[in-house]
Amino acid sequence: MIFRTRKAVKPADLNCQNTLFGGRLLSWIDEECGIYCACQMQTKSIITKSMSEINFKSPAYLGDVIEIGVETVEVRRPSLTVSCTVRDKVSGREIVKIDRITFVAVNEAGKPVRHALSHLAGGPRKDDQPASLFADLSWMTKLVSRPWKKPEAEVDTGKERV
Repeated sequence: MIFRTRKAVKPADLNCQNTLFGGRLLSWIDEECGIYCACQMQTKSIITKSMSEINFKSPAYLGDVIEIGVETVEVRRPSLTVSCTVRDKVSGREIVKIDRITFVAVNEAGKPVRHALSHLAGGPRKDDQPASLFADLSWMTKLVSRPWKKPEAEVDTGKERV
């Protein structure tokens, strides 16, 4: 798992069997995977396209701390597909596994668009798409090649500041 987040199971999260409600868990998964994908694609405009089979393996109980793990599976021009594993933080017991969750970057009209990782899927990038921070490192060369000097306000005069 590359990205991990944790949630505590509270009374409001329980179903009539006093275990974690599956719908609540799926909501958490969708939210956490969406945050991960939005950060990777460097966009705020994404939608959940699909989830593969959801395999609930064991229940979570009141007071359990669960860990949601997300890992990139596939990069396409308008989409990013991840896998998700949820487990009990203390025991390591697997609670649910979803092999494929696909998120799509969209524009204001809701149409699929390229994202910051689109270049990994091949093909030329469009000029109107967000650029990856690491696609062009020339800005870093300029930054490093400049000699560093302390700003005048911070020059140490040997006097104590009050």
